[in-house]
Amino acid sequence: MRSFAFLFAFFLALNANAQTFDTLVWSDEFNVNGSVDTNNWFHQTLLPNNGQSWFNGEVQHYTNRDTNSSVSSGKLYLTAIKETFTDQGVTKDYTSARLNSKFAFTYGRVEIRAQLPTGIGTWPALWMLGQNITETGAYWQTKGFGTTGWPACGEVDIMEHWGDNQNYISSAMHTPSSYGGTQNKGSQYITGVSTGFKTYAVEWTPTKMVFSVDSVVHYTYEPATRDANTWPFDDPQYLLFNVAIQSSITASFTQSPMIVDYIRVYQSSTLSKEELEAASVELYPNPSRGIIHVVHPFEIASIEIFDITGKLVQSEALKDIENVINISNLAPGTYQCTVTNDQNGQSVLRTFMKQ
Repeated sequence: MRSFAFLFAFFLALNANAQTFDTLVWSDEFNVNGSVDTNNWFHQTLLPNNGQSWFNGEVQHYTNRDTNSSVSSGKLYLTAIKETFTDQGVTKDYTSARLNSKFAFTYGRVEIRAQLPTGIGTWPALWMLGQNITETGAYWQTKGFGTTGWPACGEVDIMEHWGDNQNYISSAMHTPSSYGGTQNKGSQYITGVSTGFKTYAVEWTPTKMVFSVDSVVHYTYEPATRDANTWPFDDPQYLLFNVAIQSSITASFTQSPMIVDYIRVYQSSTLSKEELEAASVELYPNPSRGIIHVVHPFEIASIEIFDITGKLVQSEALKDIENVINISNLAPGTYQCTVTNDQNGQSVLRTFMKQ
């Protein structure tokens, strides 16, 4: 079972430079007018920082109202507005929206076609965070995936733009080796980012990230040593869209939207059916106190759980695509399990922690 996990990672590494991301695996074309599609997106509104404000000195509330995020004529509008708004017992002078994708993935090409807001003090971003981030109020945290703090979870800034530096597009990486004012970043000036649509993209392989605007590359992150400090990017990430408001917002600002035409995520069709299936096996929450959900693509499957000595401690058939496994009888600690396709004997190795 260990050999399969090793070979899978080795296969990806060997083909990192040759991968072609040619298969659309997830997208939103924003073709339904009205509210944002909650099958795809989660509104993140809970204030961090002891329930007072967002990070980086941002001064807005994020809301789930259609006035701040809605779909019209095939486009998503994330609109920052100057208005007095009280939520969670805190009154602020600006509102906006912050969306988390209900889709997480490992490796691929992300394309987002968007038009950016204007105004000194506006700060729109298209980015990704590790699905395992511990962040109260974030979608995947509410689903039990939160195990790792920032920046150890990894952050990928596909596009950032600041209204006081119009048309300057930046991409950046945040990891334990460099974060906050990270040195791992690149940029370019692009004419007309707030008057027309540009395609912001990142290609993510097992060895590097390549960032571009309208196919013009401005930054490649490819650390010579890939470890937990420089490369926490072999685990799933999810997507975020938001427009933040900085304290430097101009007094004349009233409102401005980031408009998104589409988002598309591609992966490689060169992966075998077995490898694609292996990548889709998930366990959550992790760590767990009493139950774990096991998600798999197989028609007939089973699970075996082993303690750190390799002793089989639990096994059972998986009757559905998503199964609830009672592990309350297990002692706290780290366990490995194999999820097996009982039709062909192919197994996938996963690790989880029992609290």
